[in-house]
Amino acid sequence: MAVSGRTIRAHQVDVFFAVLFFAFSSTITPGPNNIMMMSSGVNYGVKASLPHLFGICIGFPLMVLMIGLGFGVVLSNQPWLHLTIKVLGVLYLCWLAWKIASSKPTSLEGSNSKPFSFLQAAAFQWVNGKAWVMASGAVAAFTTMQGQFYQDVMQITLAFLLMSLPCVGSWLLFGALLRRWLNQPTTQRGFNICMALLLLGSVWPVLLEIVQQLNSN
Repeated sequence: MAVSGRTIRAHQVDVFFAVLFFAFSSTITPGPNNIMMMSSGVNYGVKASLPHLFGICIGFPLMVLMIGLGFGVVLSNQPWLHLTIKVLGVLYLCWLAWKIASSKPTSLEGSNSKPFSFLQAAAFQWVNGKAWVMASGAVAAFTTMQGQFYQDVMQITLAFLLMSLPCVGSWLLFGALLRRWLNQPTTQRGFNICMALLLLGSVWPVLLEIVQQLNSN
């Protein structure tokens, strides 16, 4: 029995490190959160963007936990609700892209605009297409139904909690470092337009999924 217990624990450790690697690779890659985080670092600096950062780092693992504990089942039984969230998410991201592209270059020196708050960033995860793919994919890939399901969900949540701050935070720091080279209005405007286009590009796969889902109906 002791050997069996050690074997189970060793397996759990192996799975946890696999989840950590998945969390790192999926969180560090470009997506709406990271693109917006870098843009916030450029336009507002690190200190003002910290609530946005912590909102992502807490909000996304919480989303993973809720999907793992049953919210995903509700959405799978109500596909129209999931589709509605996707459509609203695409529209919201398009609006954000427009706001970024049209922001005034003088914002580096101070303006009336503000970065995301903690609650705004946490709530944004639920309309973020990449966040849905990451959360549902992790729960589907790294959970089993042999009595360890809820423990697996907690491990996945912990992995994303550990990886979010260094991964998303690196995008914020990179954006903040770019501030010194983006003091010129022309270069800052060009940067904001590029970030807006990248944000729109991250929406494209979700838009295709929505079209395919509507066609299948």
